[in-house]
Amino acid sequence: MKFVDKLFEIMAEKKKKRRYIFKKRYLIPIGIIVLLIAFRLYLPTLVKNYLNEVLADIHGYYGHVEDVDIALYRGAYVIDGMYLNKMNGKTQVPFLNFPKNDISIEWKSLFKGKIVSEILMTSPEVIYVFEDHKQPVEGKKPDIDDWTEALKDIVPIKINHFEVHDGKVAFVEIQSEPNIDLHIDQLYLTADNLRNVVEKERVLPSPISATGVSVGGGKMTLEGSINLFKEIPDMDLEFSLQNSDVTAYNEFSSKYAGVDFESGVFEVYSEIAIADAYLKGYLKPMFIDTKLISKEDSFLESLWEGFVGLFKFLLKNHGTDTVATQIPIEGDLKAVDAGVWSTILNIFKNAWIQAFKGQVEGSIEYEDAFQEKKNTPKNKK
Repeated sequence: MKFVDKLFEIMAEKKKKRRYIFKKRYLIPIGIIVLLIAFRLYLPTLVKNYLNEVLADIHGYYGHVEDVDIALYRGAYVIDGMYLNKMNGKTQVPFLNFPKNDISIEWKSLFKGKIVSEILMTSPEVIYVFEDHKQPVEGKKPDIDDWTEALKDIVPIKINHFEVHDGKVAFVEIQSEPNIDLHIDQLYLTADNLRNVVEKERVLPSPISATGVSVGGGKMTLEGSINLFKEIPDMDLEFSLQNSDVTAYNEFSSKYAGVDFESGVFEVYSEIAIADAYLKGYLKPMFIDTKLISKEDSFLESLWEGFVGLFKFLLKNHGTDTVATQIPIEGDLKAVDAGVWSTILNIFKNAWIQAFKGQVEGSIEYEDAFQEKKNTPKNKK
């Protein structure tokens, strides 16, 4: 009997040992897997709470994130319902509204040995309220670094590719009567190679392009290249706004020029080059087949618009029915100078000598700004 008891005792001990080995071999990994799954499920909430803390810590602003989704398989996270409002006393004024933002690792750059990110934003809105930025925040001067640094915390990996679909940029003046609202809708923008992953020998390594629809239904286009590796980025850009209904700008022109339009087309063309913080370029506004004086105007308004209309008639190119000028812009970015006399002379040039064409001139290159920078008296010494 003692032998049998001993045998059962040995068998029980072996069984107990096997159970321990089973627990060690399987239960511990299973426990780790369960913990990882729990962490993965809680991770979006963790990230969301962090982002809301960052947005809540910006002086003079209030921001919030609605939801966060994590996609570990592609190294990405999606931020839904993010906004940042400017605080004005007890009220909030919309400033940034980013409904959907996909932030991910750019895999093609990873294969080149660079850890950079790419961002795809859907229907973002940036609203610049003139009065809001004109007046300082109570207790502190306005500082753009407050919110731009917060956005850097939200995207800790340097951005190499940036893309916007169906965006909006607006300039509004809400305290004027009537309100002024100048905006560009349906904005599609792409900027690539911002961290200079490829083509490192190029002076302006990052191509940028954008299209959109302005107030008045005008077609906006932007093309060029930039270099973000400087404190003040170097760039070479072309901008055009075509076939915009001039009556859509009546609130703006009425307040700042004392005139409004009954009909006509407004267009703008511009080229800008910046090299080592020195800017050279031009702005070419054109008013095509425009008519002043609306029937609703008062006597004094009609009198002023009639006076302006007389000069408009004298300064108009009657072959193209266009009033236009080309405003040269040049100088150090700390003291940019718009050539007043050149602007006036160009009005007469368009009217009586040679009409300006409705297109970008192609007369400004990046090298122009670079050479002008070298030739300034300060740099000759």
